[in-house]
Amino acid sequence: MITRRSLVATGAALVAAPVVASAQAWKAKYPELIFANVPAENASGMVDRFAPFMEYLTKEIGTKVTLRVANDYAAVIEGQKSGNVHIAYYGPASFSKARIIGVKTDAFAIEVNSDGTKGYYSVFYVRANSPYKTIEDLKGKNLGLVDPNSTSGYNMPMFKLNKLNIKPDTFFSKVVITGSHENAVIALAQGTVDVCANWWNADDDSNLTRMLKKNMVKDASGKELKKEDFRVILKSDLIINSPLAILESLPDDLKAKIKQAFFDAPKKAPAAFAKLSDGKDKPWEPITNADYDDTIKLVRFVDSLRKA
Repeated sequence: MITRRSLVATGAALVAAPVVASAQAWKAKYPELIFANVPAENASGMVDRFAPFMEYLTKEIGTKVTLRVANDYAAVIEGQKSGNVHIAYYGPASFSKARIIGVKTDAFAIEVNSDGTKGYYSVFYVRANSPYKTIEDLKGKNLGLVDPNSTSGYNMPMFKLNKLNIKPDTFFSKVVITGSHENAVIALAQGTVDVCANWWNADDDSNLTRMLKKNMVKDASGKELKKEDFRVILKSDLIINSPLAILESLPDDLKAKIKQAFFDAPKKAPAAFAKLSDGKDKPWEPITNADYDDTIKLVRFVDSLRKA
């Protein structure tokens, strides 16, 4: 588990090191590359999902690649800002926030859904046995959001609520920041919140369906719940999929080798690649920073709402 403080502190030596051009020099200078991912699921689940892929990257790149599981979205941002996280799997909003605060990081690959699209949605869930049919029905109830740097768990929900002229702090009795998408679903399942925001790709591919497959969703009495026990009452516009990003300061030949390893993964390590998305995603495709300009606008807008 990594925190913002540990990422910044341990990264000092890497930041201070001069960038070297030759392959032999970078292998000596970078005996280990750190790969960090925003907390889309709990730490043990993340390690299980990514371990085979880290082995593949280590072999393909020729230097050890180590997974670091961040305790929140900001830890990944700060880790790349300090230079200690070399490769990051961001959400769209957290990548945009990194760019806004001046982190020198470049998006190079984007997730591609099974149907070839490159986007997903934010949804508001309620329990199916509740009386709530619309967001407006939840006045005075508790709302669960994920993290201020989450796209589908915070920024897009705040944007949608604003379009409905709903101010969360006054409309809801309480707004609970759960820290992760999984925690948001658990809070809803156990009655801590009455509605929660989460990510949703398709009816058979969402954070909820992945949690259900792992028997992670139980109510306050310990009863195991099913997909039919939840209902979506609001769905957002399409959100651009998550980017993989790399530090600008790495040597060009190392960056090229890293990027090639990712794009080759579906053919060279099909099982490891498939495990990342439970076999739901197609191979990554190239992306650039400019593709997230609209998300930067979204994040700036939501930041202005918070300040207001």
